[in-house]
Amino acid sequence: MKSAVIHTPIGFMEITGDDAGIASVCFLNDSDQNSETDMPVELAETASQLKEYFEGTRTKFRLKLNPQGTDFQKKVWKELMEIPFGKTTSYQAVANRLGDPKVIRAAASANGKNPISIIIPCHRVIGSDGSLTGYAGGLHRKKFLLNLENPVTQQRLF
Repeated sequence: MKSAVIHTPIGFMEITGDDAGIASVCFLNDSDQNSETDMPVELAETASQLKEYFEGTRTKFRLKLNPQGTDFQKKVWKELMEIPFGKTTSYQAVANRLGDPKVIRAAASANGKNPISIIIPCHRVIGSDGSLTGYAGGLHRKKFLLNLENPVTQQRLF
């Protein structure tokens, strides 16, 4: 398994993966290493697509993913991939789309264990009342990502 650390507008992120696909993309609280100069070839495309995302020029990721988790977690993560760029959904809506409204807590737990931040867009899941609920990377990052995807534009007053 190879790893690389990249710098983003919201902090350092570590990418891990191999020929089977990307296993994780996670935020680091602190890092003194930046692998962008000697990027492993298996991770270079992921780093490039994340850079384009943060620049506002990419709305879909086209990468081979290989997240590790239970069958249920993988089912939830697959469902998260269906949330369109710039849109949000609720934990309840995710549970409903999984076919059982009663799995809301399990779906929320799987959402929180998503190992591939941003690319599997768990940040697009919010509370049913529109509130920003937990995010493993921190609520400040979740807010940044949602604003990046759906910026509020100033309306003309006159």
